[in-house]
Amino acid sequence: MTNSLSLELAGLVTLKPAELRSRWREVYRSMAPDIGPDLLRRGIAYRLQERGQGSLTSSTRREIDRHLKRLGKDDRAAVVAPSLKPGTRLVRSWRGKMHQILVFDDGFEFDGRRYASLTQIASDITGVHWSGPRFFGLVTRQRRRAVGP
Repeated sequence: MTNSLSLELAGLVTLKPAELRSRWREVYRSMAPDIGPDLLRRGIAYRLQERGQGSLTSSTRREIDRHLKRLGKDDRAAVVAPSLKPGTRLVRSWRGKMHQILVFDDGFEFDGRRYASLTQIASDITGVHWSGPRFFGLVTRQRRRAVGP
């Protein structure tokens, strides 16, 4: 990376949001999307590096597309959450306490309150973000097999 490109990239950190939007318009020749300053910096940095060092070759892009298509054909990579019938009761023990969730047509009930998603319930129980279906054991994380040449 050239010294001037390094300096320009380092200077992005000091720019205010309005200045980043202006810089985006300069490098992309379009209005900046409605995203935060960090993503604006990253997008500008990418474009500046692409201009200075070149982008991916067409053969590299084709190779990436080929691998993406192969991954898409791997049925084991997609995990489908099972459908839950109304009246189903989900039970999960967390830190020594038993939690029961009742499934309705339009959501869930937990601890006397209605919820739109299992993720909201899992977050309330644990205090941190969890995938609701994973927390309640409805789906498991599957390991992808290595894709060979």
